[in-house]
Amino acid sequence: MNEIQVKRVYDAPGSADGVRVLVDRLWPRGLSKERARVDHWLRELAPSTELRKWYGHDPDKWREFRERYLRELRAANSDDLDRLREQIHSGERVTLLFGSKEREKNNAVALRQFIDEGEI
Repeated sequence: MNEIQVKRVYDAPGSADGVRVLVDRLWPRGLSKERARVDHWLRELAPSTELRKWYGHDPDKWREFRERYLRELRAANSDDLDRLREQIHSGERVTLLFGSKEREKNNAVALRQFIDEGEI
């Protein structure tokens, strides 16, 4: 398996990013597709709208958010999960992109943990 990075979509794309995968349900506000340089937008891998709104990037809810989000991922039978699995096993570096200002406690970080734990 190759290296999985996590990066804010608003940060400048870099040559070391490899395949850039946006894992948010909504397109990042004020960001053009050209500037974002997103290779794949896998909306179905984002938390449900209900979970995202409940969490609201409240650090006190992080642990519960992560548990609920991972349950959603385990229950998902989506094409997007299959696409991510293919990218991960392709040998190319994968960068999971997120839009949140919260860099440490967001769905892309939780998704990387899900991958690191061998769930994908």
